[in-house]
Amino acid sequence: MSQTRLLALVGSLRTGSFNRQLAEAAAQTAPEGVEVEIFSGLADIPFYNEDIDIPGSEPATATALRDAVAAADGLLLFVPEYNGTIPAALKNAIDWASRPYGQGSLKAKPAAVISASISPNAAKWSHADTVKALTVAGAAVVESAHLHFGTINQRFAEAHPREDAEALTQLAAAVHDLVEAAQARVNA
Repeated sequence: MSQTRLLALVGSLRTGSFNRQLAEAAAQTAPEGVEVEIFSGLADIPFYNEDIDIPGSEPATATALRDAVAAADGLLLFVPEYNGTIPAALKNAIDWASRPYGQGSLKAKPAAVISASISPNAAKWSHADTVKALTVAGAAVVESAHLHFGTINQRFAEAHPREDAEALTQLAAAVHDLVEAAQARVNA
């Protein structure tokens, strides 16, 4: 079996965010033969604008994102909830990766959404908006790989998610389901 590459996009730009910690824990659960790369640089990508999306002249940061998405076999999106919806940086990444229309690096790419919030709602509104944006953008959303973590400020206040056996088990199952979908796509 060849190496399976998953790309994690973290919607919270804060270095020590719980969503970033969940991405780190998910990377830790990856089985042999699976690499999880956490993309850094969402904060540096300008808002999507067709005026600057000119072949050969695209912003380097947007090209780096598109290349990383294209090189990945699947995507893990870690989504906090900002005012009841998806963070702008993550939505912007989806917009850039979906272009050019109908041919973007996101097209048919297996994707899993993992939401986490300090609210008991577990960022389910943001989760739903992210699934909608991915679906419209052409990604292959893997519903069995979805997770919701609520009250994370309490649950992970004393320890990193990598020290939470239940969280690791859940993340490992999500990674497993995403890897299966990615491998099925490669083998199709």
